[in-house]
Amino acid sequence: MPGSASFSGYDRAVILYEYPFNERIRTYLRLERLAERLGQLLLRPSALDHHFALHTLFELLEIGARSDLKSEILKDLERLKQQYLGYRGNPAISEAALEQFIARLEGCYTALQECGKVGQSLADNEWLAAVRSRLAIPGGSFEFDLPAYHDWQQRSPEQRQQDLQPWAQTLAPVLEPVQLLMSVLRNSAQAQKVWASHGQFQQNLAQGKSYQMLRLWIAPELNLVPEISGNRMLFAVRLLQRGADGKLHLASESEAELEFTLCA
Repeated sequence: MPGSASFSGYDRAVILYEYPFNERIRTYLRLERLAERLGQLLLRPSALDHHFALHTLFELLEIGARSDLKSEILKDLERLKQQYLGYRGNPAISEAALEQFIARLEGCYTALQECGKVGQSLADNEWLAAVRSRLAIPGGSFEFDLPAYHDWQQRSPEQRQQDLQPWAQTLAPVLEPVQLLMSVLRNSAQAQKVWASHGQFQQNLAQGKSYQMLRLWIAPELNLVPEISGNRMLFAVRLLQRGADGKLHLASESEAELEFTLCA
């Protein structure tokens, strides 16, 4: 999913695209994006924003409550902890910062391990369950179908936020470790610049190294949309441009500077 960002290699804003090489990272990215959206919607005062905040909350619940996801996150936290424990005694690393980070990993691990089924209190809330079932129906949440929800929407922004904040907080045990894991992953590699010729770029991936995600930056003034594909062997980028017919076509006559990182 794209987003705007500033990058050290540029003196202007660029568009960032992140592409996962496996389903686990794809799920982590979805959780991150939804959590970011929820955070923004919670701060806004309108009932419409809070309607979509609830919708986002249910999307997070749908993904975050999977038992296999909890197991995967715990494994990743433990793997990362063991990696950082190996840095103890390294004179190039601040011991205080290292111990603080390890403690943060342990805190995330404990909170997730002890929380039981993620989001269970939300699933057990009858009012939320009723709203959730009606939101799944196009136009199913208006006052003639769900008067209790209409009544909630008429309350003050502060009252709605007082309800929404603790509901969102119940998902913190899964969201906080995902955000931590993704932060470490993003900082695991240095960026490099390349030129894409005739609207295409392809690079083989080093064997014996498990790459998790590609991060790609493109200057917005190029008016190019990247179509990214990849696997454990290579990744490829096709640059598309909107034609006179309104459709996207391969920008076969253009060359463009790209900047990317391969995160492992």
